[in-house]
Amino acid sequence: MIHRTPFFLPLLYPSLLWRVPTVANEIYLTFDDGPVNGATEFVLESLATFEAKATFFCIGDNVRKHPDIFKRIIRQGHSIGNHTFHHLNGWKHTTDQYIADIRQCEQTMAASLGNDKGVYISRFFRPPYGRISREQIRLLKQEYTIVMWDVLSVDYNRNLSPEACLRNTLRAARPGSIIVFHDSVKAEKNMMYALPRVLDHFTTEGYTFKPL
Repeated sequence: MIHRTPFFLPLLYPSLLWRVPTVANEIYLTFDDGPVNGATEFVLESLATFEAKATFFCIGDNVRKHPDIFKRIIRQGHSIGNHTFHHLNGWKHTTDQYIADIRQCEQTMAASLGNDKGVYISRFFRPPYGRISREQIRLLKQEYTIVMWDVLSVDYNRNLSPEACLRNTLRAARPGSIIVFHDSVKAEKNMMYALPRVLDHFTTEGYTFKPL
C-alpha cells in the first residue's frame, strides 16, 4: 500500500503543490472531509495539545451542517481549504458541474462566517480522491493553490490496522511533507490512534507543524 506519493506524479503535474520545498524540520498536516462532530473536535484538541497548526479541506455540506465547528477551526488559527460542496470526483463530472460545486462550497464557508456575499475565504483547493482533469486544473489554478500530498495516511481504510497506519505514516514523512488525515467517521478509528502519536513523535524529533 503506497503511503508516499510516487515520484513521477509531481513531474506529470508540476503546477500542483505536492510538498513544501524546505530543508527545515517542518511538516504540514492536512485534514479532509470535515467538519463533523467528534472527529474534527478530536483533531482540534490533539493539535492544541502540541501547539500544532494544520490545514482543513472542508466539504461545503459539512460546513453547512456544522458551522460552529468550522468557525472553531479558524478561531484556533488553522487554515482552511475548499474540498467541493458534495465531495465530487472530478473525473466523473463535467468541468462546469465541478466548478459550480466548488463555488457552492466557497459561498457556504463565507456565509457561515456571516458574509452572505460569498467572498472567497480560502486560496487552497484539494480535489476529492485526488481526481481532477487537466482542464479543471487549468481553470482553478488561476484562483487557487491546488494542494495534493506527499504522504497519505490511508486512515480511511478499515482493513488497515491503526498500528500500520501509524507506522507507514511515520516512515513516509520527511521535511516539508504534506500529510493527509481525514476528520471523518469512516477514518476516525485509525486517525484517532495515529494522529496523537505522529504529533508526539515529530515534536520530540524537533519538528514544527505549520498550516499552509
